Amino acid sequence: MTILGWILIIALFVIGMAGAVYPILPGALAIYLAFFVYGWFFSFEPFGAGFWIVQTLIVIALFVADYVVGAWGVKKFGGSRYSVIGSTLGIIAGSFFFPIGLVIGPFIGAFIGELIAGAAPGKAVKVSLGSLLGLLSSTVVKVVLQITMVILFFIWIGR
Repeated sequence: MTILGWILIIALFVIGMAGAVYPILPGALAIYLAFFVYGWFFSFEPFGAGFWIVQTLIVIALFVADYVVGAWGVKKFGGSRYSVIGSTLGIIAGSFFFPIGLVIGPFIGAFIGELIAGAAPGKAVKVSLGSLLGLLSSTVVKVVLQITMVILFFIWIGR
């Protein structure tokens, strides 16, 4: 049972880290679930209230990073609500064409959204680049925070 528990925990960590880049995967929630798997297979004893508060705050920060930072990139470059929606739809559609679709999808989505909003093609390109900047920034933040979650897990159980 010990080996099965660790296999599930490591698999959830891998899925979680892949989710930082591949938006269809559950990301932070997979990592969070790994903590419960550890508790069910081994013990919840190492996890006090402090652990759950810190990890939950990180998960909340991850959701904020995922949605707010991406929209920030579009808005920072003068994008409209349509380009934010287009970028989001582009990420979803682009994830089916991994890995290049994750870059092209939000770019094209923001571009089309901005054109629908009535912007000139030049401005739509600028906004699309902002979409990419937001996506890349969000991905970096997610990777750092998710690695932090995993490191804190090992620190907590190693006490």
